[in-house]
Amino acid sequence: MKKLILSVGLLATSLAFAVTSQAADITVKGSDTLVVLAQWWAEVYMGKHPEVKIQVTGGGSGVGFAALQNQTTDIADASRPIKPKEKADCIKAFKKVPTEYKVAVDGLSVFVNAGNSVKELSLEQLAGIFTGAITNWKEVGGADAAITVYSRENSSGTYEFFKEHVLKGKDFAASAQTMQGTALLLQSVAKDKRGIGYGGAAYGAGARAIGVKKDAASPAVEPNETTVLNQTYPIWRYLYNYVNPALDKDAIHAYLEWIRGAEGPKIVKDVGYYALPGDLQAK
Repeated sequence: MKKLILSVGLLATSLAFAVTSQAADITVKGSDTLVVLAQWWAEVYMGKHPEVKIQVTGGGSGVGFAALQNQTTDIADASRPIKPKEKADCIKAFKKVPTEYKVAVDGLSVFVNAGNSVKELSLEQLAGIFTGAITNWKEVGGADAAITVYSRENSSGTYEFFKEHVLKGKDFAASAQTMQGTALLLQSVAKDKRGIGYGGAAYGAGARAIGVKKDAASPAVEPNETTVLNQTYPIWRYLYNYVNPALDKDAIHAYLEWIRGAEGPKIVKDVGYYALPGDLQAK
């Protein structure tokens, strides 16, 4: 697999970057985890279909769902499934349940500074660190140094997924430093020898992903294509597009079909995420 490790500077810039400043036929908004992949898709597609203009912006999965409900975006990108309340709000707004398309698979990675001696952590240890119950690296086999926790803003689907699946619904530590986007989070961890954070598998320049153990007795598993797709890596997830069914036609439908067809998954792999298994690509 050709995997491109995205530079932090490019990612940070891309969060506010629109693929085209011209009037867009298709607007895409939402997950910062997906924003660079979405921009690559749009750029390649527009190169093949110059009559179509696509605008892509981030802001977080929650922002994308709000825009979908408010009918200010055609496609909402999300790094988590839509919530019942968000679904109900969409039904109230446009009388239909949004259509969900799985578009990629991600191994949500835990990153430490490249100089950190800790190579693996269990889910229980991660929960302890990110809730503030564990505050020193020596408690998990590292140096005698305070842990600096970096987290995402609460509009982020990655934040919500990590809170639900790793922290089991508990709150992040009050001392956690909230970062606007995974790129900035990774930049902070890369500069901070005591830092730890989390983000999508395509991110990671300047920091190091650690192995994750389901429990103390389990082997540590690192996120890669094999372990994510066979679900042995404990923190995996789907990435999604959501669309108002009434808009899922003509140019928008053709674009969504292209994303899940032969070419879209190749870009998924180039960016550093994992293409859907074949049995899911047509669903």
